[in-house]
Amino acid sequence: MPDQAPISPSVPSVPDLLSQQQVRETVDAIARWQLPNGMVPWFPGGHADPWNHIEAAMALALGGRRSDAERAYQWLVDTQRPDGSWHQYYLADSIEQDKLDANTISYVATGVWHHWLLFEDAGFLETMWPIVDRAIEFVLDLQTSRGEIIWARHADGTPWSFALLTGSSSMCHSLRCAIALAEHLGHERPDWELSAARLAHVVASHCRGELPDAFAPKHRWAMDWYYPVLAGVLSGDEGRLRLETRRETFMVEGMGVRCVSDRPWVTAAETAECLFAYLAVGDSDTALTLFDWSQGLRADDGHYWTGIVFPEMVHFPGNEKTTYTGASIVLAADALSGTSPAAGLFVDHSMLPELALTDAEDEVAAEESSVADPSRD
Repeated sequence: MPDQAPISPSVPSVPDLLSQQQVRETVDAIARWQLPNGMVPWFPGGHADPWNHIEAAMALALGGRRSDAERAYQWLVDTQRPDGSWHQYYLADSIEQDKLDANTISYVATGVWHHWLLFEDAGFLETMWPIVDRAIEFVLDLQTSRGEIIWARHADGTPWSFALLTGSSSMCHSLRCAIALAEHLGHERPDWELSAARLAHVVASHCRGELPDAFAPKHRWAMDWYYPVLAGVLSGDEGRLRLETRRETFMVEGMGVRCVSDRPWVTAAETAECLFAYLAVGDSDTALTLFDWSQGLRADDGHYWTGIVFPEMVHFPGNEKTTYTGASIVLAADALSGTSPAAGLFVDHSMLPELALTDAEDEVAAEESSVADPSRD
């Protein structure tokens, strides 16, 4: 078991729901499952994917395990492909699934910016910048002329044929983190700024019903419901309206958020993520309620059960506990409590560079007009 450090005052807690000691127990539980090479699998003997691996790294850093978090980032350095990507799933010493998922690749920018906000370590930032730079360039090579980002490439480089709303929303947030990194380091990336704005424009237009074909239909999944709000693409009244329209579909009173609308199970990670969206639109009461419900999936060892089926109240899948689930709880505790300098990263989108939406809308309109009239230059 990794050595324990004293609990830092900066470790988050949520009064009456989750103490600093309990947060530390969860972070220690994640650290126990981290491999010597730095990889954080979902569970012992299971696979890791870059997105959830980074989520775990952020939780490790929040819980006072900075060195373990940085070992996790070093694993990303060590495994990044020359083209800037990572495979979708890794085992301890091999690749399990070789496709290249754009959302999981872009998330490195979010993790690195989160780490910078916590520690302001210039050396870490300089080390990680080339990794982020290559990853973002890989991702943006999958952006269509309209603005959505195709969700993945096959290992041979062939792109898939569709984009995903949840992934594109998450990538919009990651792109803004990447732009923040570039600005801080003095690197000009105007193409990233335009790409992020174009992506946000397509996501927002799709959510308003203006571009119904932009993304593959995943209406059953809760993440497609709340991620455009969590990612800051829909905000204010528009964000509140989106959350309200399907609240009863996905929210199960006293339990949490369903993973999919037509199945009888809730998951702790979706419940924790969803509360970010509610915090982002100023509904702290609902956010706190969701956090309260998520604690029903806490296990005695500090980990969290992935989900539970109702009314049988059987843990699903098959008594599975996952590092990414515990990590989502730690990040949610920080967002609710405002403890760390990174607490607002997923809820206060004014912390990130603004999206030049007007420019993006003009570019999209010009391209659509050009397609409609091939005689235009």
